[in-house]
Amino acid sequence: MVDKSYLENWDKEYFWHPFTQMKVYRERKNVIVERGEGVYVYDIYGNKYLDGVASLWCNVHGHNHPKLNKAIIEQLGKIAHFTTLGASNVPAIVFAKNLIDITPPKLTKVFYSEDGAEAMEIAIKIAYHYWHNKGEHQRTKFITLSEAYHGDTIGSVSVGGINIFHEKYKPLLFDVYKLPSPYKEAVLKAGREKALEYETTKLLIEEVEDFVFHHHQEVAGIVLEAGVQGAAGILPFPHGYLKEIRRICDEYGILMIVDEVATGFGRSGYMFACEKEGVEPDIMALGKGITGGYLPLAATLVSEEIYNAFLGEFGEAKQFYHGHTYTGNPLACSVAIANLEVFEEEQTLKKLQPKIKLLEDKLKQFWELKHVGDVRQFGFMAGIELVKDKKKNEPYPYGEMVGFKVADEMLKRGIWVRPLGDVMVVMPPLVITQEELEYFLDSLKESIIAVTE
Repeated sequence: MVDKSYLENWDKEYFWHPFTQMKVYRERKNVIVERGEGVYVYDIYGNKYLDGVASLWCNVHGHNHPKLNKAIIEQLGKIAHFTTLGASNVPAIVFAKNLIDITPPKLTKVFYSEDGAEAMEIAIKIAYHYWHNKGEHQRTKFITLSEAYHGDTIGSVSVGGINIFHEKYKPLLFDVYKLPSPYKEAVLKAGREKALEYETTKLLIEEVEDFVFHHHQEVAGIVLEAGVQGAAGILPFPHGYLKEIRRICDEYGILMIVDEVATGFGRSGYMFACEKEGVEPDIMALGKGITGGYLPLAATLVSEEIYNAFLGEFGEAKQFYHGHTYTGNPLACSVAIANLEVFEEEQTLKKLQPKIKLLEDKLKQFWELKHVGDVRQFGFMAGIELVKDKKKNEPYPYGEMVGFKVADEMLKRGIWVRPLGDVMVVMPPLVITQEELEYFLDSLKESIIAVTE
């Protein structure tokens, strides 16, 4: 067993953490997780913390779930990995069928990868390649949204739109057409109180449709998240926006590419967020909760029409030239199968509905706080935006790290959270109890007050 002090030193000396300013990290005392149980994790000193961000939005049924553990152990006794380049394995086959059974009927084929960014990278390449195979070589552009986040690979960053994440890499990226963030544009046009109404959607869609009318002949696809821009600070789309984009794509012959990485597998209150508006995308990316938050796995689902465009004789070179070493890994697919079984056996979605309502009710209290500028919810995810001046909607200077100071206060109350800048994110595992959720939200309110007032 490695001495705890060594672990702390090695962590700061050798481990470069994602989305982390390491100079600051090295100056702080940080949580090093050793184990988990249910919605809690325990550090190397035995301290217990509620997992307030579902291990980066991916944990569904809690840590150390016996059925998920068993699925991995049983598969490990058979084989841990074998390539799917020209071969296959049982869990990958079964899970592909299971996915097709529960996703929108238009989607009929599954391409595996390891995380959401890769699933989106694949979606972009498939869309481009699809039009190439059909002989429509002019369709090389994508329409995306400002404030979008689709991952950190070059392709997924190209269709992203959060400047602080993406601006530095601009010279490496391909050009896209970028439309305004639906929520931010809705607030500008109709105000916060009416931002999510369908009448506001009509105002936004007129501009979208006009743009598509003038550019559709060169557009391969419209890329957007499934009803909410998560990494931008939980910015929900106005009601009906997703459905209107589907209509526009149909009318102008454009592929609709929906990113369900953050919203899929129950986070929206539905198994998939596009179900809220009865939308069937042409291409859908899945990740995060796909294995219940256990192992890296992602999937890009496509329609039969898209899949068929890649079929041909070997010499035609129509096949999709993409693949990863661990594509369709049997361990990951085995726990993904078990994840869906747990959803059904434990009635996860049904039990989630009263918790979504509780979250909605409790969030109303945050409007009372002096330095809360906005409160946003989409299913079982929420963002509470902290501002320096509420009347002027003036943000705190970026370097003040107000959100992280609130997170430090939460640690004192036994809750680990990761803010998005100065947006406090509420994203616990779906199985959190109502009592635990109430404690989480009460603690968050207390922590915001302690830091800002």
